[in-house]
Amino acid sequence: MADPPGCGRPCATCLLCLYSCQWITAKKEKRKGLQTTKCDCSWFLFLFCVFLFTLVWLYFAIIILNDFHNFNEFIFKQRKFWLDWSLVLLIATAVLITYSSVLLVLALCLQLCGQPLKLHWLHKTLLILTALVVAAAFAGLGIKWAEEWRSARTSLQATGPFLHIGIVGGMTLLAWPLASFIYRTRKTGLKVFLLVLYCMVMTVLYLAPLGITSPCIMEENQLPPKPALVGHRGAPMLAPENTLMSLQKAVDCNVQVFETDVMVSADGVPFLMHDEELTRTTNVQDVFPERTSLNSTAFNWTDLQQLDAGSWFLERRPFPTVQSLSAGDRYWATKQRIPSLKEVLQATKQSNLSIMFDLRPENHSDYQSFVNATLEVILQSGIPLQQVLWLPDGFREQVKQQAPDIQQVYGRKRLQDEKEPLLHVNLPYQDMSSEEIRQYHRDNISVNLYVVNQPWLFSVLWCSGVSSVTTNACQVLKEMKRPIWLLPSSTYLMIWVVVDCTSFLTILWAFFLLKKCSQRRRPAESKTDVLLTKINSLMQE
Repeated sequence: MADPPGCGRPCATCLLCLYSCQWITAKKEKRKGLQTTKCDCSWFLFLFCVFLFTLVWLYFAIIILNDFHNFNEFIFKQRKFWLDWSLVLLIATAVLITYSSVLLVLALCLQLCGQPLKLHWLHKTLLILTALVVAAAFAGLGIKWAEEWRSARTSLQATGPFLHIGIVGGMTLLAWPLASFIYRTRKTGLKVFLLVLYCMVMTVLYLAPLGITSPCIMEENQLPPKPALVGHRGAPMLAPENTLMSLQKAVDCNVQVFETDVMVSADGVPFLMHDEELTRTTNVQDVFPERTSLNSTAFNWTDLQQLDAGSWFLERRPFPTVQSLSAGDRYWATKQRIPSLKEVLQATKQSNLSIMFDLRPENHSDYQSFVNATLEVILQSGIPLQQVLWLPDGFREQVKQQAPDIQQVYGRKRLQDEKEPLLHVNLPYQDMSSEEIRQYHRDNISVNLYVVNQPWLFSVLWCSGVSSVTTNACQVLKEMKRPIWLLPSSTYLMIWVVVDCTSFLTILWAFFLLKKCSQRRRPAESKTDVLLTKINSLMQE
């Protein structure tokens, strides 16, 4: 098999060595008569599918980073062990995608060099393991974290136009090895099949923008106002969550609402705490080792005040931003204690900040007394009741009667037969489409979506017209002056046409150029064959 122009024997030998794990020089390969068999083609197809599989998983891995802190908390509750699993996810994904990408590039280069695709058994084994690992990851995602499928659907509104350009570019580059293979093989049926398949795929890709929709494809003057920021447990990337320090950092981030979670101690004092156990965000294991598994509401307020609610933040580093804290902030964090609701209401009142909270645990037998104690503290605090956003559903009617000025926020969509019009809803960002957000906006219903940490997601919701978002990354989102991208429909149409035309012309050029190379190679190969035949005849005589 002759080497095509531009592909020297040392280069071909090196590619063969890496792909086949054997040092086979071009001369030996020719003497052995190695050729790409149907089995080799099947393994190349499997390699290509594994590459696409891992590429899709890489996309999912990047998307779910927005919600990965929830996964870290879930693992801690199960194993009592803290680790930022997002690093493990990204490193493992990077290894898998790099390995499959390198193998695919080697195979395509070998095809362009006219060399056989003899994949070594070790690579075959590793490819199968890669496919199984990625399949297991997708299965686990579907079983334990099914809402992330809806997150991926939302992400396509942010990435759809750019994914289209990337996929068209990748398929365009694939025209080179495809043309090389078509001009080498003598199987007419296979040629026709590959050409028809490739043309069908490219046609679908060229027309794909007809089905791509994004709220950020709009004119500049149609952009809705920037959504207000709601600090999720304060500013948890800058300070220990649900502490006075976290509240102050949220104020510095210009958030309009402090979102938190309230529990009531055994002696009736409402305090801030998210988890039902104290192990994640306090040093309860050191102070009360025999009571670590007790519910947070089983502790008296005096006991709770003995706990350190800030040092864990520096030790476990729940977010990468902890490393960049100043010495003053680190010292401040070590002095944090569990704050009472009374203290927090006083701080929000002074900062002219609204407060929105859940009352936990909802299934507690004394839940009504929790509601009464919380409501009593609110009414005694002197905070304007319009600054209090009430999330708990339990005994909501009682709260409306005793404090009608408190703003009622519902964790559900409106019903067809709604008795009272909803004014505020608080939902996961996966639960509302862009169309629903716009409809709620037209009906003067304030929509808050949680938890939004990544700029790409914030951009999509901004373009959709959401009223506010709950975030861990207030220090990032406050710096955004506009969505990451905003394209007028006419500009997007122009990009679409230019990309498709450029791709089409590049594909034609690839097939034309490789056809010329193939035609030049055939006469040389024919002359060499005639010369070898004459020499063989002379030797026999």
